[in-house]
Amino acid sequence: MKIARPPLFAAIACVIALATALFAAPASAATDDYVALGDSYASGTGAGSYSGGSCYRSANAYPVLWAEANRPASFTFAACSGAKTSDVINNQVAELSTATTLVSVSIGGNDAGFADVMYTCTVGSDSECVRRVDEAKAYAQETLPGLLDNTYAAIAANAPNARVVVMGYPRIFSSTWCWWFSNTKRNAVNSAADLLSDVTAGRASAAGFKYEDTRDDFAGHEVCRSSPWINGIVWENLVESYHPNKAGHVNGYLPALAGAA
Repeated sequence: MKIARPPLFAAIACVIALATALFAAPASAATDDYVALGDSYASGTGAGSYSGGSCYRSANAYPVLWAEANRPASFTFAACSGAKTSDVINNQVAELSTATTLVSVSIGGNDAGFADVMYTCTVGSDSECVRRVDEAKAYAQETLPGLLDNTYAAIAANAPNARVVVMGYPRIFSSTWCWWFSNTKRNAVNSAADLLSDVTAGRASAAGFKYEDTRDDFAGHEVCRSSPWINGIVWENLVESYHPNKAGHVNGYLPALAGAA
Protein backbone atom coordinates (compact mmCIF):
# COMPACT_ATOMS: atom_id res chain seq x y z
CA MET A 1 0.00 0.00 0.00
CA LYS A 2 1.34 3.47 -0.90
CA ILE A 3 1.57 5.81 2.06
CA ALA A 4 0.85 9.47 1.32
CA ARG A 5 3.69 11.87 2.14
CA PRO A 6 2.70 14.37 4.85
CA PRO A 7 2.20 17.91 3.47
CA LEU A 8 4.97 19.29 5.70
CA PHE A 9 7.58 16.95 4.23
CA ALA A 10 6.41 17.75 0.72
CA ALA A 11 6.78 21.48 1.42
CA ILE A 12 10.27 20.99 2.81
CA ALA A 13 11.27 18.99 -0.25
CA CYS A 14 10.01 21.78 -2.50
CA VAL A 15 12.00 24.40 -0.58
CA ILE A 16 15.19 22.32 -0.82
CA ALA A 17 14.69 21.80 -4.54
CA LEU A 18 14.08 25.51 -5.09
CA ALA A 19 17.16 26.50 -3.09
CA THR A 20 19.28 24.05 -5.04
CA ALA A 21 18.05 25.52 -8.32
CA LEU A 22 18.65 29.09 -7.19
CA PHE A 23 22.13 28.67 -5.78
CA ALA A 24 23.65 26.06 -8.08
CA ALA A 25 26.10 27.35 -10.66
CA PRO A 26 24.67 27.69 -14.17
CA ALA A 27 25.22 24.53 -16.19
CA SER A 28 27.38 26.35 -18.75
CA ALA A 29 29.60 27.85 -16.03
CA ALA A 30 30.02 24.52 -14.26
CA THR A 31 31.49 23.02 -17.41
CA ASP A 32 33.67 26.01 -18.28
CA ASP A 33 37.44 25.88 -18.48
CA TYR A 34 38.16 29.47 -17.50
CA VAL A 35 41.47 31.33 -17.92
CA ALA A 36 41.99 34.88 -16.65
CA LEU A 37 44.63 36.90 -18.51
CA GLY A 38 45.87 40.44 -18.22
CA ASP A 39 47.54 43.06 -16.08
CA SER A 40 47.21 44.40 -12.53
CA TYR A 41 43.55 45.31 -12.97
CA ALA A 42 42.86 41.63 -13.66
CA SER A 43 45.30 40.23 -11.10
CA GLY A 44 43.70 42.29 -8.35
CA THR A 45 46.62 44.52 -7.40
CA GLY A 46 45.11 46.88 -4.86
CA ALA A 47 42.64 44.37 -3.42
CA GLY A 48 44.95 42.65 -0.88
CA SER A 49 45.52 38.96 0.02
CA TYR A 50 48.22 38.36 -2.59
CA SER A 51 50.01 35.37 -4.03
CA GLY A 52 52.16 34.99 -7.12
CA GLY A 53 55.03 37.18 -5.94
CA SER A 54 55.43 40.31 -8.05
CA CYS A 55 52.31 39.41 -10.04
CA TYR A 56 50.21 40.55 -7.06
CA ARG A 57 47.41 38.06 -7.69
CA SER A 58 44.69 38.77 -5.17
CA ALA A 59 42.24 36.33 -3.62
CA ASN A 60 39.77 39.22 -3.94
CA ALA A 61 40.27 39.74 -7.68
CA TYR A 62 37.22 39.44 -9.88
CA PRO A 63 38.43 36.32 -11.76
CA VAL A 64 38.81 34.47 -8.45
CA LEU A 65 35.45 35.72 -7.20
CA TRP A 66 33.75 34.65 -10.42
CA ALA A 67 35.33 31.20 -10.21
CA GLU A 68 34.24 30.82 -6.58
CA ALA A 69 30.67 31.82 -7.43
CA ASN A 70 30.34 29.70 -10.57
CA ARG A 71 32.54 26.69 -9.83
CA PRO A 72 33.87 26.14 -13.37
CA ALA A 73 35.40 22.80 -14.31
CA SER A 74 38.84 24.46 -14.20
CA PHE A 75 40.25 27.90 -13.46
CA THR A 76 43.69 29.28 -14.34
CA PHE A 77 44.73 32.65 -12.96
CA ALA A 78 47.48 33.89 -15.29
CA ALA A 79 47.03 37.68 -14.96
CA CYS A 80 50.08 39.51 -13.62
CA SER A 81 50.75 43.02 -12.36
CA GLY A 82 52.74 45.09 -14.81
CA ALA A 83 51.85 42.96 -17.81
CA LYS A 84 51.87 44.47 -21.29
CA THR A 85 50.45 43.02 -24.49
CA SER A 86 53.79 41.31 -25.17
CA ASP A 87 53.61 39.57 -21.78
CA VAL A 88 50.19 38.19 -22.57
CA ILE A 89 51.46 36.84 -25.87
CA ASN A 90 54.78 35.50 -24.57
CA ASN A 91 53.83 34.30 -21.09
CA GLN A 92 50.10 33.99 -20.62
CA VAL A 93 48.40 32.59 -23.72
CA ALA A 94 50.32 29.34 -23.19
CA GLU A 95 47.70 28.63 -20.50
CA LEU A 96 45.01 28.49 -23.21
CA SER A 97 44.01 25.45 -25.21
CA THR A 98 41.24 24.08 -27.39
CA ALA A 99 39.56 23.02 -24.13
CA THR A 100 39.36 26.62 -22.87
CA THR A 101 35.77 27.87 -23.05
CA LEU A 102 36.00 31.24 -21.26
CA VAL A 103 38.73 33.88 -21.27
CA SER A 104 38.74 37.26 -19.55
CA VAL A 105 41.45 39.81 -20.25
CA SER A 106 42.31 43.42 -19.43
CA ILE A 107 45.42 44.73 -21.14
CA GLY A 108 46.81 47.85 -22.79
CA GLY A 109 47.11 50.27 -19.89
CA ASN A 110 50.76 49.48 -19.25
CA ASP A 111 51.60 49.67 -22.94
CA ALA A 112 50.21 53.21 -22.92
CA GLY A 113 52.29 54.08 -19.84
CA PHE A 114 49.59 54.14 -17.16
CA ALA A 115 52.00 53.94 -14.21
CA ASP A 116 54.19 56.78 -15.46
CA VAL A 117 51.15 58.90 -16.29
CA MET A 118 49.84 58.56 -12.75
CA TYR A 119 53.26 59.24 -11.23
CA THR A 120 53.77 62.36 -13.35
CA CYS A 121 50.30 63.66 -12.64
CA THR A 122 50.64 63.02 -8.90
CA VAL A 123 53.98 64.75 -8.37
CA GLY A 124 54.19 67.11 -11.36
CA SER A 125 52.53 70.34 -12.37
CA ASP A 126 49.32 70.63 -14.37
CA SER A 127 51.26 71.26 -17.57
CA GLU A 128 53.56 68.29 -16.98
CA CYS A 129 50.55 66.07 -16.35
CA VAL A 130 48.76 67.20 -19.50
CA ARG A 131 51.91 66.73 -21.57
CA ARG A 132 52.38 63.17 -20.32
CA VAL A 133 48.72 62.34 -20.81
CA ASP A 134 48.86 63.65 -24.37
CA GLU A 135 51.85 61.39 -25.05
CA ALA A 136 49.95 58.39 -23.70
CA LYS A 137 46.87 59.27 -25.76
CA ALA A 138 48.95 59.55 -28.92
CA TYR A 139 50.40 56.10 -28.21
CA ALA A 140 46.92 54.70 -27.58
CA GLN A 141 45.70 56.04 -30.90
CA GLU A 142 48.68 55.23 -33.08
CA THR A 143 50.42 52.15 -31.68
CA LEU A 144 48.14 50.38 -29.24
CA PRO A 145 45.51 49.22 -31.79
CA GLY A 146 48.05 47.03 -33.58
CA LEU A 147 49.33 45.60 -30.30
CA LEU A 148 45.80 44.75 -29.20
CA ASP A 149 45.07 43.15 -32.57
CA ASN A 150 48.13 40.91 -32.18
CA THR A 151 47.17 40.01 -28.62
CA TYR A 152 43.58 39.19 -29.44
CA ALA A 153 44.71 37.14 -32.44
CA ALA A 154 47.00 35.12 -30.17
CA ILE A 155 44.14 34.50 -27.75
CA ALA A 156 41.84 33.39 -30.56
CA ALA A 157 44.49 31.10 -32.04
CA ASN A 158 45.24 29.42 -28.71
CA ALA A 159 41.64 29.21 -27.48
CA PRO A 160 39.57 28.83 -30.66
CA ASN A 161 36.53 27.49 -28.80
CA ALA A 162 36.38 30.12 -26.08
CA ARG A 163 34.13 33.08 -25.60
CA VAL A 164 36.38 36.02 -24.76
CA VAL A 165 35.42 38.96 -22.55
CA VAL A 166 37.67 42.02 -22.74
CA MET A 167 37.34 43.97 -19.50
CA GLY A 168 37.73 47.74 -19.74
CA TYR A 169 39.30 50.19 -17.31
CA PRO A 170 37.24 52.52 -15.10
CA ARG A 171 37.83 56.24 -14.82
CA ILE A 172 40.13 56.98 -11.88
CA PHE A 173 38.48 60.24 -10.86
CA SER A 174 35.10 61.89 -10.90
CA SER A 175 34.48 65.63 -10.60
CA THR A 176 34.87 65.34 -6.82
CA TRP A 177 37.61 67.50 -5.32
CA CYS A 178 40.90 65.76 -4.45
CA TRP A 179 43.45 67.85 -2.62
CA TRP A 180 46.41 66.38 -4.52
CA PHE A 181 44.78 66.37 -7.96
CA SER A 182 43.60 69.56 -9.65
CA ASN A 183 40.61 69.74 -11.99
CA THR A 184 43.02 70.01 -14.91
CA LYS A 185 44.80 66.81 -13.91
CA ARG A 186 41.58 64.90 -13.24
CA ASN A 187 40.12 65.87 -16.59
CA ALA A 188 43.32 64.91 -18.39
CA VAL A 189 43.56 61.48 -16.74
CA ASN A 190 39.90 60.74 -17.34
CA SER A 191 40.19 61.75 -20.99
CA ALA A 192 42.95 59.17 -21.35
CA ALA A 193 40.74 56.52 -19.73
CA ASP A 194 37.94 57.37 -22.17
CA LEU A 195 40.24 57.13 -25.17
CA LEU A 196 41.70 53.84 -23.95
CA SER A 197 38.18 52.48 -23.56
CA ASP A 198 37.19 53.55 -27.07
CA VAL A 199 40.31 52.05 -28.64
CA THR A 200 40.00 48.79 -26.72
CA ALA A 201 36.30 48.46 -27.49
CA GLY A 202 36.97 48.92 -31.19
CA ARG A 203 39.73 46.33 -31.37
CA ALA A 204 37.77 43.83 -29.24
CA SER A 205 34.81 44.17 -31.59
CA ALA A 206 37.04 43.69 -34.62
CA ALA A 207 38.34 40.47 -33.06
CA GLY A 208 34.83 39.19 -32.44
CA PHE A 209 35.23 39.48 -28.67
CA LYS A 210 32.82 40.98 -26.17
CA TYR A 211 33.92 44.26 -24.59
CA GLU A 212 32.73 45.13 -21.10
CA ASP A 213 32.89 48.88 -20.46
CA THR A 214 33.35 49.30 -16.71
CA ARG A 215 33.21 53.09 -16.51
CA ASP A 216 29.52 53.10 -15.58
CA ASP A 217 30.03 50.20 -13.17
CA PHE A 218 32.45 52.30 -11.12
CA ALA A 219 30.64 55.64 -11.54
CA GLY A 220 30.19 57.35 -8.19
CA HIS A 221 32.92 55.29 -6.55
CA GLU A 222 36.09 56.81 -8.00
CA VAL A 223 39.04 58.14 -6.01
CA CYS A 224 38.01 60.72 -3.39
CA ARG A 225 34.37 59.64 -3.35
CA SER A 226 32.80 58.83 0.02
CA SER A 227 32.88 55.10 -0.73
CA PRO A 228 35.71 54.69 -3.25
CA TRP A 229 36.17 51.43 -5.13
CA ILE A 230 39.54 52.66 -6.44
CA ASN A 231 42.50 53.39 -4.19
CA GLY A 232 44.08 56.80 -3.98
CA ILE A 233 47.73 56.92 -2.94
CA VAL A 234 48.59 53.88 -0.82
CA TRP A 235 51.74 54.99 0.97
CA GLU A 236 52.47 51.64 2.63
CA ASN A 237 52.42 49.83 -0.74
CA LEU A 238 52.58 52.28 -3.63
CA VAL A 239 51.95 49.60 -6.27
CA GLU A 240 48.35 49.46 -5.02
CA SER A 241 47.78 53.15 -5.76
CA TYR A 242 45.10 54.01 -8.34
CA HIS A 243 43.92 50.40 -8.59
CA PRO A 244 40.51 48.96 -7.70
CA ASN A 245 40.28 47.83 -4.08
CA LYS A 246 38.39 44.82 -2.77
CA ALA A 247 35.06 46.66 -2.96
CA GLY A 248 35.83 47.57 -6.57
CA HIS A 249 36.31 43.96 -7.53
CA VAL A 250 33.28 42.75 -5.57
CA ASN A 251 30.86 45.50 -6.59
CA GLY A 252 32.28 46.76 -9.88
CA TYR A 253 34.25 44.19 -11.81
CA LEU A 254 32.56 40.97 -10.65
CA PRO A 255 29.02 42.00 -11.70
CA ALA A 256 30.43 43.28 -14.99
CA LEU A 257 32.08 39.94 -15.77
CA ALA A 258 29.07 37.98 -14.55
CA GLY A 259 26.83 39.89 -16.92
CA ALA A 260 29.16 39.39 -19.87
CA ALA A 261 30.34 35.80 -19.34
